[in-house]
Amino acid sequence: MASISIAQQKGKVIQIDIDTLLNARPVTTFTDGSLTSWTKGIDGGGDGDGYLTMAAAVFHGDKAPHALPDVSLIPANASHPAVKLHYDNANNWNNQARYVAGEGSFAFDVLHRKYTGMYLGLTSSEGPSQLKITLVYQDGIETKEFNLPDYYNDIPATDANFSYLVHDLAKWGKKDVMTEKDHHNIDVLNIHPDPKRILLRISVSKTKPGFLVFWSATGVTVVRKSIHGGGVNKKSPQPGEN
Repeated sequence: MASISIAQQKGKVIQIDIDTLLNARPVTTFTDGSLTSWTKGIDGGGDGDGYLTMAAAVFHGDKAPHALPDVSLIPANASHPAVKLHYDNANNWNNQARYVAGEGSFAFDVLHRKYTGMYLGLTSSEGPSQLKITLVYQDGIETKEFNLPDYYNDIPATDANFSYLVHDLAKWGKKDVMTEKDHHNIDVLNIHPDPKRILLRISVSKTKPGFLVFWSATGVTVVRKSIHGGGVNKKSPQPGEN
């Protein structure tokens, strides 16, 4: 009888579906030869400034702009997996992010898996945002607290939780006029789920200070492969898995 062993392999990256949460368009896009301006931005209570895609900034006439990449799948690096944001130059109507002004909360379900990492794309303006993250597992809950820095602040390379998703961005005010040329970020927070427990749902709440924008959620699963006498049984990928 062939022996059976279990070996660990690299986890799958899953872009979590948060479409029903999105209530803001903080990014100006370049669609069908014209700009579709941001409507609910990244600071000033959502009315102060927004970001532009590179195509939008170049069309507007900005020189060497520090703009968001036109391709909204942000590549993986040593700090985070590939992360899909929700803006698109080919789409000039859908919302792109979730904003929370003042005290508030939101929640979303995830594919029921064990995760080695769960990465939230976030910005806080008008100061930091104090976040409480509740992870709902199949066998109970876990609560963690994080202090999300203002999106102008630098993040130490040694930070175990936060890193940059998109770094050193300009920002644009009303009528897409650039107000600051650089130094703003979209941050990513790894909330470090318990890899031994099946995760079902995530809730995020914040206290009053800070204007929060939630951009994305991306998980990396714990995946095992079974080796049966030299053969490998692999699960078929499911929707949202890369």
